[in-house]
Formats: sequence, structure tokens, C-alpha cells
Amino acid sequence: MQTTPYRSDSIQFEEITVPITLKDGAKLPEYKTPNASGMDIAAYEGGVIPPGGRKLIPTGLFLEIPVGYEAQVRPRSGLALKHGIGFLNAPGTIDSDYRGELQVLLYNSSDEPFHYSKGDRIAQIVFAKVARANLIPSVSLSDTERGSGGFGSTGK
Repeated sequence: MQTTPYRSDSIQFEEITVPITLKDGAKLPEYKTPNASGMDIAAYEGGVIPPGGRKLIPTGLFLEIPVGYEAQVRPRSGLALKHGIGFLNAPGTIDSDYRGELQVLLYNSSDEPFHYSKGDRIAQIVFAKVARANLIPSVSLSDTERGSGGFGSTGK
């Protein structure tokens, strides 16, 4: 795996090399701004998601993610705000050993059908390092101020 430092203004990013193949006519993901963490992903074909419906949308992309990394597929905030389009499994995780087509599971929470066309930006992808945990059975865990409080226990 090759990594290269990437500099944008005063921020330095680690750059990884990810081999990709595309179906004929698929759109290569791209960063839209110099400091974007996610690359936009486009739909490979057009379609409609009915109100309250969900659909698995092909992208025409196939990735070879380096071992030690994952790709996280995330919703686009503009689609959520303007059309009520989100993910049921956000973020979606793509493991380094997956070689199938990247597909995006969108959900329409609005009362209107959502029409999309081939080439429309439907999601974003972020590459992240993966840490593997070594779980060790224990009789007890250390105490913290928070303790077992969850689901809103730290604020409103």
C-alpha cells in the first residue's frame, strides 16, 4: 500500500491509493472542494423512490480498498434537507475484502416520490483506517463519571 502526504492550505491529509474499475458510463467519484473529506458518488441509472420506500441504487463502481482501511458510504445532507432522502444503514461500511459493485441503499422519508437520473450525486464515500479490537473478558470494568448512562444522559 502506498501512502503519500497531501497538503491543502495548512491541513495535511494522508493519501491512499485505491484501485477502481467502472462500468461503461459510470462516473468517477470526486472531491468537490479542496478540504472535503467525502467524495461524491453518482447513480449509474435513473429511477424513482416512492414515498416511504427504499431502493438499492447501483453506482457502476468496483473498489479494491487497501487492507487496514474501510470505505464509509454516507448520505448527502442536501438530499436529506431538500428531499427527505437518507440511509437506513448510515454509514454503510465497505470492507477491504469486498469486490462487488458499490450500491447505495436510499430511503425516501418524504410524502413525494423522489426522481433521480443517471449521474446524479446520491451519496458520498469516506476512506478511514480500521482498528481491530482484542476483546478481553473481564469480571468488572472501571468506573467513570458517566457510568452506564446512555441515550441522552449527557445532555438534552
